[in-house]
Amino acid sequence: MLPISLSITLDRADARTLPVQLADRIRSAIDDGDLQPDSRLPSTRALSVDLGIARAVVEKAYEQLVAEGWLDARRGSGNYVRHIPRAPRSIAMASSAHTTPRTPPRISLRPGIPWTPPSASDAWKRAWRDVGGTPPPGDYPDSAGTLELRTRVADLLRRARGLHTTPASIVITTGSIHGLDLALGALSAAESVEHVLALENPGYKSAAALATHRGWSLHDVPVDRDGLIVEQLDSTPPRTPAVYVTPSHQYPTGAFMPIGRRRALADWAHSNDSMIIEDDYDSEFRYGVAPLPTVVELAPDRTVYLGTVSKTLGAGIRLGWMVAPRSMVDRISATRRVIGDHPSVPVQHAMTSILRDGEWDRAVRTARRLYRARDRLVAAALARFGELRGVGAGLHTVLILDSAAARDVATSCAARGVDVPTLEHSTRSHTARGGIVVGYGSVSDDELDYAISILVEALEATLLS
Repeated sequence: MLPISLSITLDRADARTLPVQLADRIRSAIDDGDLQPDSRLPSTRALSVDLGIARAVVEKAYEQLVAEGWLDARRGSGNYVRHIPRAPRSIAMASSAHTTPRTPPRISLRPGIPWTPPSASDAWKRAWRDVGGTPPPGDYPDSAGTLELRTRVADLLRRARGLHTTPASIVITTGSIHGLDLALGALSAAESVEHVLALENPGYKSAAALATHRGWSLHDVPVDRDGLIVEQLDSTPPRTPAVYVTPSHQYPTGAFMPIGRRRALADWAHSNDSMIIEDDYDSEFRYGVAPLPTVVELAPDRTVYLGTVSKTLGAGIRLGWMVAPRSMVDRISATRRVIGDHPSVPVQHAMTSILRDGEWDRAVRTARRLYRARDRLVAAALARFGELRGVGAGLHTVLILDSAAARDVATSCAARGVDVPTLEHSTRSHTARGGIVVGYGSVSDDELDYAISILVEALEATLLS
């Protein structure tokens, strides 16, 4: 397919930079229908010559549009216009053009659901072509996971998290909840263990549900703007064997646990002969600052570290990893050999290919650019309504509100087709503060713009009236 020609004029006197102007012009052309889906854009070299600008300007504009989902960068072929659904913005026009009003699609701002960049989808296809060229595995796999994948994960953790570990301390899982299940099972095997799990409140409901399902009692520990309040662990029952935490971006409040509190948590675990189960679920996404060191670095002998691909490649792949003390790894491996509880070897080979070829890093960089823009958009829209938590990281932002106000805002948004979770959804026992959770990972740019406009109107009516 030959590239289309673009009629674009840039104004050097404009306060906006040239890359921003160029991206805006192309974005408008796509949104107005002047550029049709699957149209191939000129190469960066050709467009820079046509416009009389540096090639780097075009490259930066194209990268931004790819990150936002307007363009699809196809390796060796060029940049193509993606099909962009614009249902939310066309609702009013559609309703006026027909006598029977259309019901607008519901938009969910549920946190934790990622956007998968097109480059990640392409990488996954290439990885499976690699897997398809190899014989099917004829023997039972290593119960801890293939050595090749554990080696790649060790390298990833060293590069991305500054965590120095070895393949022998890594177990491949089907995700963070599976890792939690394996950790609780290994702890249950120890003699004279009280089956009590301390965990954050509000916190990750799936973790609580899993522990309850396995027969563990829960001990809620409150959180504040710095995450789990370590001093409150002193109220846990004696011999509590483990505490589950999300210190890098507390779920769902978005709090970042500072280094002093992380050290206090490590000291508590050593003093009480307990294990810390550290869920580092979205540490790939930090905007402007590097993530804090992991808790496992501070207490490697008292920490189980959990990671997952669900926030990058998608939850349906069912793959993750855990880093644990060798004694626990041996215990888990022995159990898995008996029950055959391990991820598919072809899936592990595909993930190995993605890590080996650098596709993971490219997918994370692309998604990070998109999330950074959305993080700033959400923060700018909501800052005037109260305290924001979780800004600058992850896939969601929290606006702290009175619980009753949060319920009113959520109800108002739901009536207009936008589902906004509240902190109460993740709260098991009473807490003094409430709020709304704005997840921006899985929606399109149009849907996010529309949802934020509805949310702002609901906040104004509830708080400013």
